Amino acid sequence: MSEIRPLEEHDLPAIADMFRVILRKNSIPATPSLPSYLKAIFLDAPYFDPQLASKVHVRSDGRVSGFMGVLPLRMELRGEPVRAAICGSFMVEAHEEDPFAGARLLREVLSGPQDLSFSETSNDISTTMWRKMRATVAAPYSLEWLRVMRPASFLLEVGAAHFAALRYLKPLVSPFDTLGRPRRARQTWSHYVPLAGKADAFTDTQASETEVAALIPNLLASFALRPQWTPQQLEAMLLHARTKAVHGERVLRIVRTGSGKPIGLFIYYGDPGRIGRVVQIIAVTGQEATVIDRLLRHAEERGMAAMRGRTQPALLEAMLGRKFAFVHASSTVVHSRRPELIEAVTSGHAFLNGFAGEGWTRLIGDRFD
Repeated sequence: MSEIRPLEEHDLPAIADMFRVILRKNSIPATPSLPSYLKAIFLDAPYFDPQLASKVHVRSDGRVSGFMGVLPLRMELRGEPVRAAICGSFMVEAHEEDPFAGARLLREVLSGPQDLSFSETSNDISTTMWRKMRATVAAPYSLEWLRVMRPASFLLEVGAAHFAALRYLKPLVSPFDTLGRPRRARQTWSHYVPLAGKADAFTDTQASETEVAALIPNLLASFALRPQWTPQQLEAMLLHARTKAVHGERVLRIVRTGSGKPIGLFIYYGDPGRIGRVVQIIAVTGQEATVIDRLLRHAEERGMAAMRGRTQPALLEAMLGRKFAFVHASSTVVHSRRPELIEAVTSGHAFLNGFAGEGWTRLIGDRFD
């Protein structure tokens, strides 16, 4: 008979192969680097909690056929401690042989001792399962934003995602990025033009992991529901997330006033001419638009084709009028038996996604060859 139990080290090679086939759509067997990384974040991390362990589904023949990774996270709601579980890397193979394996796996994780469970990477099938468990889809957290900066380069990058050889055409395509560029100072959907404005009074500078880790807790003070990270924990996460080879070079920058006071930061990955992936934007209340403008200016100066990232309610209003496009690729779903925690999320007063999720891990955006 099949069973669901906590993850054990000997399960990792099977989970790595499932990850490659199901989530990466790659039939080549996983190299030792992937099981090693899975062990590092799900079994050996300082935040590991045996009561909030990742779970595996094991068939009657002893073969591991399902997995849900759990990253424990300590949060607070207006000063009250909250025990949270970030749920990701949800996958089940041979679904037709045991159609309820995924539901049983999810139910087992959600029945744990945590106050709050959530995922920022739930696809349509997973979201249906979460909803059947009385979870809530947090719509304002569930959109991907896109800002095109250089249209020809952007279209080439979209095509190169399917046919990598197209990138050899980059030198021929770049001159076409200026076609259709507005002759007067205004923004369009197809081009980004730095405009004179409030952001001119601010600067953004490259920052160290230590500086970013020290600043983030201060920037989260306005959120009713927020992680209880220490600077040491954040610095370890940033060190952990230095490399996302699929996405490109990492950029850490702090936005400051003319007098040097920090008002926000942004973190993204990307190489010139490519589509940048923003992992985190954080700003003090009222300065969201300035931080977004500094991000776009920096990306334009680096020659990025476009920028994309995940929405947060605190940023949505600032994005209006700046020619962002929004699409739905995956959902942020939350589950709790405490109504006040769900209310904090649905009202937009929770800090979720990015570092309060699994977007910072190498499982999203890195290679394991």
